[in-house]
Amino acid sequence: MATATRRRTKIVATIGPASSNGDVLRRLVEAGVDAVRLNFSHGTHDDHAATTRAVREVQDELGKPLTVIADLQGPKLRVGDLAAPRVLLKGEEILVVGEQVAVDGELPVAPAVIGEVLRPGHDVLIDDGLVRLTVQEVDQGRARCRVVVGGEVKSHKGVNLPGVPIPIPSLTKKDLDDLSFALSLGADFVALSFVRAAADVRDLQAIIRQHGSPARVIAKIEKSEAVESLDEILLETDAVMVARGDLGVEIGAATVPLLQKRIILRCLEAGKPVITATQMLESMIEHAEPTRAEASDVANAVLDGTSAIMLSAETATGNYPVESVRTMDSIARAVEPSMGYRHQMPEPGEKTTVGRAMSNAACDLAETLGASAILVPTFTGRTASAVARLRPRRPVLALSHHQTSVQQMALEWGVIPLLIAQTENVEDLWSRSLEAAVKSGLVETGDRVVTTAGTAVNLPGSTNVIKVDIA
Repeated sequence: MATATRRRTKIVATIGPASSNGDVLRRLVEAGVDAVRLNFSHGTHDDHAATTRAVREVQDELGKPLTVIADLQGPKLRVGDLAAPRVLLKGEEILVVGEQVAVDGELPVAPAVIGEVLRPGHDVLIDDGLVRLTVQEVDQGRARCRVVVGGEVKSHKGVNLPGVPIPIPSLTKKDLDDLSFALSLGADFVALSFVRAAADVRDLQAIIRQHGSPARVIAKIEKSEAVESLDEILLETDAVMVARGDLGVEIGAATVPLLQKRIILRCLEAGKPVITATQMLESMIEHAEPTRAEASDVANAVLDGTSAIMLSAETATGNYPVESVRTMDSIARAVEPSMGYRHQMPEPGEKTTVGRAMSNAACDLAETLGASAILVPTFTGRTASAVARLRPRRPVLALSHHQTSVQQMALEWGVIPLLIAQTENVEDLWSRSLEAAVKSGLVETGDRVVTTAGTAVNLPGSTNVIKVDIA
């Protein structure tokens, strides 16, 4: 029996100046990276194109499927161009104005819609709330604000208005340009920032389909409106990101931990991958070791059942990108053995699909028999998601003849995606799946495996068989 211990929780690394060259990228993947994030809030199209080429070269070289996530900037309010950083002192007053009409001495914010939505009493939070202003008076689009918490303000830092609806489309012109480019690069997922409602996800999916792309959507939960509409968003989106930075600014840091657990649980119930992100190992931007609090934060996200844990500045601009990945890997490996199998039975009156029922039974059977692995031949990867949601203790080998599906499944908890040749009938599919499992070294000849698949080969959503076999 193959006994190699593999980490189940996936690691996402944001790629930037510190990690974009081929050598560092290769070492990141060797250290445990499963997915890379292209942050379209920074960098040029040429930068992202070069990174994507390097990712696919490393993927081919190491034989490890990698998910590419294009993260759109979204309708984010930001400080405009400043001649130099400005220090705001507690108690002083400053005028906050739309960038296009701001003059010297005023604080420009883009887009200019800020002048239309601010009212006395509103809070204006800059740089994830490190600087805090309160609106005193608004006159002709100029908001006179008092500095409540002072600090340095730099160009292009984020601005949040907690509880204030912003009348900006979910996809800006920049987002549409970036989206078209990301899809041309073959991005596997597109992360939609500042989702407010399920309609935002549907709009993005429609545009992706117009481009003829198989890319899927990650809804970033970082606004209070998204929290209130979480169930509706989950019905539409392919995956979720708990974007704790802006979410914490919007709803308060004290509320984030409990909300994180709730979002992860709802994603598990819905069978949708979920990424936990932001400041997970923040101190490792400058230091080679994490704080104990950061280690606990990563461990708790893993124990909550998150599909993936994400590094941002730690790998994009930090001094210790590879060490950050290794740290995340070691923490996940340390706590995963204590996780329980999520045996699920439908509640009375609950409607369930054949595919979900089959995945429940396959996992139960694999646990009962002590199978070496669960094999999931799948056209799109949806069956692999259904199996992964139960967090089985057995390795899940997901096999597809679609390269994009294989890359997308690299984001799924506990799923080891394998590429196989297209088959014409179910007997050939089972045979090729067993061969690929043994060839991968994850299953040995003579091992017992459980396979769940469909008799209608190459037809998505046709899972209707469970088979116990010997490799």
